[in-house]
Amino acid sequence: MAAPAAVRSWRRAFAAFALLLQLHLIQLRGARSATFTIANSCGYTVWPGLLSSAGSAALPSTGFALAPGESRAVAAPAGWSGRLWGRTLCAADAATGRFACATGDCGSGDVQCNGGGAATPATLAEFTLDGSGGLDFYDVSLVDGYNLPMVVAPTTTASSTTASTGKCAATGCAAELNAACPAGLRVEAAADGGPVACRSACDAFGDAQYCCSGAYGNPNTCRPSTYSQFFKTACPRAYSYAYDDATSTFTCAAGSTDYTVTFCPAVPTSVKSTGQNPQTAGLPQQLNNGTTMVFFGGNTQTSAAAASANLLYAVTITVALALSGSALV
Repeated sequence: MAAPAAVRSWRRAFAAFALLLQLHLIQLRGARSATFTIANSCGYTVWPGLLSSAGSAALPSTGFALAPGESRAVAAPAGWSGRLWGRTLCAADAATGRFACATGDCGSGDVQCNGGGAATPATLAEFTLDGSGGLDFYDVSLVDGYNLPMVVAPTTTASSTTASTGKCAATGCAAELNAACPAGLRVEAAADGGPVACRSACDAFGDAQYCCSGAYGNPNTCRPSTYSQFFKTACPRAYSYAYDDATSTFTCAAGSTDYTVTFCPAVPTSVKSTGQNPQTAGLPQQLNNGTTMVFFGGNTQTSAAAASANLLYAVTITVALALSGSALV
């Protein structure tokens, strides 16, 4: 009878070991929820900034430089939530050593953002990993304005219902919008007046109808405006205003999906209308606390005719990009 007892004991020990191994594998899988590969396809250096939401674990880096053609992988832990963006026209002040950027500056005075968020206007990629229903939620938002093209593309390692329903898909804004930006929203470099970013109507005018606040703080009263339609026409998958969820939120299976975030994906390489690299086009290489930007427009709205002309210009730009195979559809 000793042998069967030994066999039973061995089986129990093996089952316990298998259970521990399974739990360990689950922990390992959860510990690395996703990897973000951040790639720069622009013809100029981009300084990505990364910000964790309140309560989320810190990432290994909160900012770094990417030369043209470079990429860098950043591992995110399970349950991470936050955003990332690209900073442009950055340099350290020769006198103080303080680091600053003309667009997307995070106010840290350093290449690392160290908990600072992006100054508007900036194109944002937003993520919530391991969210409701075992899904990652992500989007590219122009609600805070736009400073450069950005696309987020998922790579999944396992089949899932989200992939088959089309909600696990590339999203973003591949179009170069700075040159087409309506005059009231345009941000230009003080050195030569070239456009470097495009503000949202909320940021430019502060009106509740554009900010979806006050009486406009719900999806029934806050509707798309002529200004948000400028962004939506050019970039139909990106958020254009606060309640743009239906067409702009994407989901993938948590724990089995990685993401590539690409700046300037197959579009003209400049943030300026001239088509030149902004760091060789006469723009200042030493920034003074972000004061090299000039905002145009104020708390006044353009006429209906002007707004329509701006929208037509955006449509023309989008069609041209589509015909060249460079627009995101």
